[in-house]
Amino acid sequence: MDKTTICTVAAQFVEASKYNYVAEEIAISPRVVGLKMFEEPLCAIGSATDRYFNELKKNTAIGEHFLLPQQWLPEAKTVISFFFPFTKEVKTTNNRDKVWPSDEWLHARIEGQEFINKFAIYIKSVLQDAGYKGVAPSLDERFWSKSAFNSATVHPEASFTSNWSERHVAFVCGLGTFGLSKGLITSKGMAGRFTSLITDLELTPDTRNYRDIYEYCSHCGACVKKCPTGAISLEEGKDHPTCCAFVGTTAEKYAPRYGCGKCQTGVPCESKIPLPMVR
Repeated sequence: MDKTTICTVAAQFVEASKYNYVAEEIAISPRVVGLKMFEEPLCAIGSATDRYFNELKKNTAIGEHFLLPQQWLPEAKTVISFFFPFTKEVKTTNNRDKVWPSDEWLHARIEGQEFINKFAIYIKSVLQDAGYKGVAPSLDERFWSKSAFNSATVHPEASFTSNWSERHVAFVCGLGTFGLSKGLITSKGMAGRFTSLITDLELTPDTRNYRDIYEYCSHCGACVKKCPTGAISLEEGKDHPTCCAFVGTTAEKYAPRYGCGKCQTGVPCESKIPLPMVR
Protein backbone atom coordinates (compact mmCIF):
# COMPACT_ATOMS: atom_id res chain seq x y z
CA MET A 1 0.00 0.00 0.00
CA ASP A 2 1.31 3.44 -0.97
CA LYS A 3 0.19 7.08 -0.75
CA THR A 4 -1.45 6.98 -4.18
CA THR A 5 -3.65 4.08 -3.14
CA ILE A 6 -4.64 5.78 0.11
CA CYS A 7 -5.49 9.04 -1.66
CA THR A 8 -7.54 7.20 -4.28
CA VAL A 9 -9.48 5.26 -1.65
CA ALA A 10 -10.06 8.50 0.28
CA ALA A 11 -11.37 10.34 -2.80
CA GLN A 12 -13.70 7.47 -3.68
CA PHE A 13 -15.13 7.40 -0.16
CA VAL A 14 -15.78 11.15 -0.13
CA GLU A 15 -17.57 11.02 -3.46
CA ALA A 16 -19.66 7.89 -2.82
CA SER A 17 -20.50 7.96 0.89
CA LYS A 18 -24.11 8.93 1.62
CA TYR A 19 -22.88 10.61 4.79
CA ASN A 20 -21.23 13.36 2.71
CA TYR A 21 -24.69 14.46 1.59
CA VAL A 22 -27.43 16.00 3.75
CA ALA A 23 -30.35 13.59 4.07
CA GLU A 24 -33.90 14.90 3.84
CA GLU A 25 -34.84 13.67 7.32
CA ILE A 26 -32.20 15.81 9.04
CA ALA A 27 -32.17 18.85 6.73
CA ILE A 28 -32.64 22.21 8.47
CA SER A 29 -34.39 23.57 5.38
CA PRO A 30 -35.55 22.17 2.02
CA ARG A 31 -32.76 23.91 0.11
CA VAL A 32 -30.03 21.85 1.83
CA VAL A 33 -31.51 18.44 1.02
CA GLY A 34 -28.85 16.53 -0.91
CA LEU A 35 -26.15 19.12 -0.15
CA LYS A 36 -22.66 17.77 -0.76
CA MET A 37 -20.48 18.99 2.10
CA PHE A 38 -16.90 18.14 1.09
CA GLU A 39 -14.81 17.97 -2.05
CA GLU A 40 -11.94 15.53 -2.66
CA PRO A 41 -9.51 15.71 0.27
CA LEU A 42 -5.85 16.63 0.30
CA CYS A 43 -3.56 13.98 1.77
CA ALA A 44 -0.07 14.46 3.24
CA ILE A 45 2.39 11.99 4.72
CA GLY A 46 4.57 12.69 7.74
CA SER A 47 7.19 10.62 9.53
CA ALA A 48 6.17 9.54 13.03
CA THR A 49 9.69 10.46 14.16
CA ASP A 50 9.66 13.97 12.65
CA ARG A 51 11.39 16.29 15.13
CA TYR A 52 8.59 18.82 14.67
CA PHE A 53 6.29 16.57 16.70
CA ASN A 54 8.64 17.00 19.66
CA GLU A 55 8.49 20.77 19.11
CA LEU A 56 4.73 20.58 19.70
CA LYS A 57 5.36 19.40 23.26
CA LYS A 58 6.92 22.76 24.11
CA ASN A 59 4.80 25.36 25.92
CA THR A 60 5.42 27.78 23.06
CA ALA A 61 3.49 25.38 20.79
CA ILE A 62 0.92 23.05 22.42
CA GLY A 63 2.56 21.77 25.60
CA GLU A 64 3.74 18.63 27.32
CA HIS A 65 0.22 17.19 27.19
CA PHE A 66 0.53 16.75 23.40
CA LEU A 67 1.03 13.04 22.79
CA LEU A 68 3.63 11.95 20.27
CA PRO A 69 2.68 9.45 17.54
CA GLN A 70 4.51 6.69 19.44
CA GLN A 71 2.45 7.43 22.52
CA TRP A 72 -0.69 6.65 20.55
CA LEU A 73 0.84 3.69 18.70
CA PRO A 74 4.22 2.34 19.91
CA GLU A 75 4.99 0.87 16.46
CA ALA A 76 4.16 4.15 14.68
CA LYS A 77 6.08 4.89 11.50
CA THR A 78 3.78 7.23 9.59
CA VAL A 79 1.22 9.97 10.24
CA ILE A 80 -1.34 10.57 7.47
CA SER A 81 -3.10 13.94 7.52
CA PHE A 82 -6.22 14.78 5.48
CA PHE A 83 -7.83 18.12 4.68
CA PHE A 84 -11.46 18.14 3.50
CA PRO A 85 -12.33 21.36 1.64
CA PHE A 86 -15.94 22.47 1.96
CA THR A 87 -17.86 22.59 -1.31
CA LYS A 88 -18.41 25.90 -3.09
CA GLU A 89 -22.06 25.94 -1.98
CA VAL A 90 -21.14 25.61 1.69
CA LYS A 91 -18.60 28.42 1.44
CA THR A 92 -20.66 30.77 -0.74
CA THR A 93 -23.80 30.60 1.40
CA ASN A 94 -21.86 31.27 4.59
CA ASN A 95 -20.58 34.51 3.14
CA ARG A 96 -24.06 36.01 2.64
CA ASP A 97 -24.93 36.91 6.23
CA LYS A 98 -22.37 38.99 8.13
CA VAL A 99 -23.18 37.48 11.53
CA TRP A 100 -24.97 34.16 11.53
CA PRO A 101 -23.85 30.91 9.87
CA SER A 102 -25.78 29.55 6.89
CA ASP A 103 -27.80 26.34 7.09
CA GLU A 104 -25.26 24.78 4.74
CA TRP A 105 -22.36 25.72 7.02
CA LEU A 106 -24.13 24.38 10.12
CA HIS A 107 -24.65 21.01 8.45
CA ALA A 108 -21.08 20.91 7.15
CA ARG A 109 -19.75 21.75 10.61
CA ILE A 110 -21.78 19.16 12.56
CA GLU A 111 -22.91 16.41 10.18
CA GLY A 112 -19.70 17.09 8.28
CA GLN A 113 -17.65 16.17 11.34
CA GLU A 114 -19.70 13.01 11.77
CA PHE A 115 -18.86 12.13 8.17
CA ILE A 116 -15.15 12.74 8.78
CA ASN A 117 -15.26 10.45 11.80
CA LYS A 118 -16.76 7.72 9.62
CA PHE A 119 -14.06 8.40 7.04
CA ALA A 120 -11.30 7.94 9.65
CA ILE A 121 -12.84 4.65 10.79
CA TYR A 122 -13.02 3.50 7.17
CA ILE A 123 -9.39 4.36 6.35
CA LYS A 124 -8.31 2.61 9.54
CA SER A 125 -10.17 -0.52 8.38
CA VAL A 126 -8.48 -0.30 4.97
CA LEU A 127 -5.09 -0.23 6.67
CA GLN A 128 -6.03 -3.14 8.91
CA ASP A 129 -7.28 -5.20 5.96
CA ALA A 130 -3.87 -4.66 4.37
CA GLY A 131 -2.18 -5.95 7.54
CA TYR A 132 -1.25 -2.68 9.22
CA LYS A 133 -2.19 -1.12 12.53
CA GLY A 134 -3.89 2.26 12.64
CA VAL A 135 -5.04 4.76 15.25
CA ALA A 136 -7.23 7.82 14.70
CA PRO A 137 -6.25 9.88 17.78
CA SER A 138 -9.30 12.15 17.70
CA LEU A 139 -11.55 9.08 18.00
CA ASP A 140 -9.40 7.26 20.56
CA GLU A 141 -10.61 6.94 24.15
CA ARG A 142 -7.42 8.66 25.32
CA PHE A 143 -8.15 11.83 23.34
CA TRP A 144 -9.31 14.96 25.13
CA SER A 145 -9.82 18.61 24.23
CA LYS A 146 -10.95 21.60 26.22
CA SER A 147 -11.83 25.23 25.78
CA ALA A 148 -11.72 27.47 28.85
CA PHE A 149 -9.73 26.88 32.04
CA ASN A 150 -11.37 24.25 34.24
CA SER A 151 -9.80 23.03 37.48
CA ALA A 152 -11.91 19.86 37.36
CA THR A 153 -10.38 18.64 34.09
CA VAL A 154 -7.05 17.19 33.03
CA HIS A 155 -4.31 19.79 32.82
CA PRO A 156 -6.30 22.53 34.62
CA GLU A 157 -3.55 25.02 33.76
CA ALA A 158 -4.27 24.73 30.03
CA SER A 159 -7.06 26.18 27.90
CA PHE A 160 -8.19 25.93 24.29
CA THR A 161 -6.01 22.92 23.64
CA SER A 162 -5.97 19.14 23.19
CA ASN A 163 -3.54 16.24 23.35
CA TRP A 164 -3.66 15.84 19.54
CA SER A 165 -4.18 18.89 17.33
CA GLU A 166 -5.28 18.12 13.77
CA ARG A 167 -4.13 21.52 12.50
CA HIS A 168 -0.66 21.27 14.04
CA VAL A 169 -0.29 17.71 12.77
CA ALA A 170 -1.30 18.88 9.28
CA PHE A 171 1.39 21.57 9.52
CA VAL A 172 4.03 18.96 10.41
CA CYS A 173 2.92 16.66 7.57
CA GLY A 174 3.23 19.48 5.03
CA LEU A 175 -0.38 20.45 4.33
CA GLY A 176 -0.04 24.14 5.11
CA THR A 177 0.67 26.96 7.54
CA PHE A 178 -1.42 28.96 9.99
CA GLY A 179 -3.31 32.20 9.41
CA LEU A 180 -4.24 35.03 11.76
CA SER A 181 -7.50 33.27 12.60
CA LYS A 182 -5.50 30.17 13.66
CA GLY A 183 -6.94 28.14 10.83
CA LEU A 184 -4.52 26.27 8.57
CA ILE A 185 -4.07 27.52 5.01
CA THR A 186 -3.61 24.65 2.54
CA SER A 187 -3.28 24.63 -1.24
CA LYS A 188 -7.10 24.45 -1.25
CA GLY A 189 -7.47 27.19 1.35
CA MET A 190 -8.60 26.95 4.95
CA ALA A 191 -12.38 26.50 4.66
CA GLY A 192 -12.69 22.85 5.61
CA ARG A 193 -11.92 20.22 8.23
CA PHE A 194 -8.98 17.96 9.15
CA THR A 195 -8.42 14.45 10.43
CA SER A 196 -5.40 12.15 10.72
CA LEU A 197 -4.29 8.58 11.33
CA ILE A 198 -1.15 7.05 12.78
CA THR A 199 0.02 3.74 11.36
CA ASP A 200 2.88 1.26 11.37
CA LEU A 201 2.81 1.30 7.57
CA GLU A 202 6.04 2.98 6.46
CA LEU A 203 5.52 5.59 3.76
CA THR A 204 7.87 8.22 2.32
CA PRO A 205 7.19 11.57 4.05
CA ASP A 206 6.12 14.53 1.95
CA THR A 207 8.31 17.62 1.82
CA ARG A 208 7.25 20.70 3.78
CA ASN A 209 7.42 23.56 1.30
CA TYR A 210 7.59 26.18 4.02
CA ARG A 211 9.60 27.12 7.10
CA ASP A 212 7.54 29.66 9.01
CA ILE A 213 4.29 28.73 10.76
CA TYR A 214 2.52 31.75 9.18
CA GLU A 215 4.26 31.61 5.80
CA TYR A 216 1.08 31.29 3.70
CA CYS A 217 -0.76 34.09 5.54
CA SER A 218 -0.58 37.43 3.72
CA HIS A 219 -1.71 39.34 6.83
CA CYS A 220 -4.21 41.17 4.64
CA GLY A 221 -6.63 41.63 7.53
CA ALA A 222 -9.67 40.27 5.70
CA CYS A 223 -10.46 37.81 8.50
CA VAL A 224 -10.21 40.67 11.00
CA LYS A 225 -12.98 42.50 9.17
CA LYS A 226 -15.08 39.36 8.69
CA CYS A 227 -15.18 38.32 12.37
CA PRO A 228 -18.62 39.29 13.78
CA THR A 229 -17.26 39.80 17.30
CA GLY A 230 -13.86 41.39 16.71
CA ALA A 231 -12.04 38.32 18.02
CA ILE A 232 -9.18 38.69 15.50
CA SER A 233 -6.62 41.46 15.23
CA LEU A 234 -3.55 42.04 13.08
CA GLU A 235 -1.47 42.57 16.21
CA GLU A 236 -2.62 39.66 18.38
CA GLY A 237 -4.25 37.20 16.01
CA LYS A 238 -7.26 35.31 17.37
CA ASP A 239 -8.66 35.69 20.89
CA HIS A 240 -10.05 32.24 21.67
CA PRO A 241 -12.36 33.17 24.58
CA THR A 242 -14.16 35.85 22.53
CA CYS A 243 -14.54 33.50 19.56
CA CYS A 244 -15.74 30.65 21.78
CA ALA A 245 -18.33 32.88 23.46
CA PHE A 246 -19.87 33.79 20.12
CA VAL A 247 -19.93 30.17 18.92
CA GLY A 248 -21.78 29.46 22.17
CA THR A 249 -24.51 31.90 21.13
CA THR A 250 -24.89 30.05 17.83
CA ALA A 251 -25.29 26.81 19.80
CA GLU A 252 -28.19 28.42 21.67
CA LYS A 253 -29.74 29.78 18.46
CA TYR A 254 -29.29 26.68 16.28
CA ALA A 255 -29.18 23.81 18.77
CA PRO A 256 -28.19 21.03 18.38
CA ARG A 257 -25.90 22.59 15.75
CA TYR A 258 -23.44 25.44 16.05
CA GLY A 259 -20.74 27.18 14.03
CA CYS A 260 -19.48 30.42 12.53
CA GLY A 261 -16.69 30.19 9.95
CA LYS A 262 -16.91 33.83 8.90
CA CYS A 263 -13.12 34.16 9.05
CA GLN A 264 -12.80 31.27 6.59
CA THR A 265 -15.23 32.43 3.91
CA GLY A 266 -15.14 35.48 1.65
CA VAL A 267 -11.42 35.91 2.38
CA PRO A 268 -8.38 35.48 0.08
CA CYS A 269 -7.36 32.23 1.82
CA GLU A 270 -10.82 30.65 1.59
CA SER A 271 -9.93 28.22 -1.23
CA LYS A 272 -6.23 28.78 -2.00
CA ILE A 273 -2.94 30.14 -0.73
CA PRO A 274 -3.32 33.94 -1.00
CA LEU A 275 -0.93 36.13 -2.91
CA PRO A 276 1.56 38.06 -0.74
CA MET A 277 0.58 41.62 0.14
CA VAL A 278 2.39 44.34 -1.77
CA ARG A 279 4.19 46.40 0.83
